[in-house]
Amino acid sequence: MKILRDSYLRQLISYRFDGLVKVITGIRRCGKSYLLKNIYRDYLLHNGIKDEQILTIELDLAKDVQFRDPLYLSSYVRKIVTAGSKDFYLFVDEIQMSDEVPNPYNKKG
Repeated sequence: MKILRDSYLRQLISYRFDGLVKVITGIRRCGKSYLLKNIYRDYLLHNGIKDEQILTIELDLAKDVQFRDPLYLSSYVRKIVTAGSKDFYLFVDEIQMSDEVPNPYNKKG
């Protein structure tokens, strides 16, 4: 069953070109990632944005662990964005996994 979340999608669309970073917050397992990586991504793809214009980084995955360093993440994104001549969308999931922010799942000490 697919929950469409039309209200949230409309809000993202209405603020799309305002030049500000959007932060999606909510309780665990409420669909924040699904909203961005599925619903909003599908909207963008169906409205002229190409797949390579959407950068998705998931800080809880081993493949993206290097991006937990904010300086590395910034350098990576700047290199891609300045090389392109189009708009880009950056989805960063599980931002609490940043090396700058204590990992809530780490049970040390």
